Amino acid sequence: LGYRLLKLPPSQGLLVTAGSAICGGTAVVTLSPIINAKPLETGAVLGLIFTMNAIALLTFPTIGQTLDLSQAQFGIWSALAIHDTASVVATAQIYGDEAAQIATTLKLGRTLWLIPTALLLSLVYRSKGKGIGLPPFVVLFVGASIIGSTLSLPAAVLTGAAWLSKALLVLALFMIGLEISVATLRSIRPKLFLFATGLWCLVAPCALILVTALVP
Repeated sequence: LGYRLLKLPPSQGLLVTAGSAICGGTAVVTLSPIINAKPLETGAVLGLIFTMNAIALLTFPTIGQTLDLSQAQFGIWSALAIHDTASVVATAQIYGDEAAQIATTLKLGRTLWLIPTALLLSLVYRSKGKGIGLPPFVVLFVGASIIGSTLSLPAAVLTGAAWLSKALLVLALFMIGLEISVATLRSIRPKLFLFATGLWCLVAPCALILVTALVP
């Protein structure tokens, strides 16, 4: 409804909404070919989402400390209010290991909504010959969870996996940063900026209020 009031292209409005509600850039890249979004539209949405991720990474830990949020509260808030999984994990990791674990699990639960969303949109737009791919990191996360729950792994393996995960997280954030260019930012029109930031400014405070009220 919001993007219609601002007279944004429907495809761009859907990409912003899905990126904000599910998993940021992953949702945008997955859904863009299904709804036949133009490359310029997709690039503008990605640039805006990545910029908001960077802002969250810089500001959320300070907000959490100022409000004296618990590890659980901050982890849940990060998972609900930040778009991309890598940025969620990185932001929560700054706050603490417990917050990062909670945020990662909850965020990947949100990401699973990408599957029915892609299926529904593929039916609506009737895209032919375009498969719906499940994001690889979701498959790997589920597999790792099953292995960790069923097998007793040596401490050295767990330590190595923890180190590797942090290294890959730094690499992922670096690659996200490379996607933010001056040309991409210039392609963001005022109406798109207003819709995306307005949606985020509505969701983030509401999520924070609910978390502080319901989570000890």
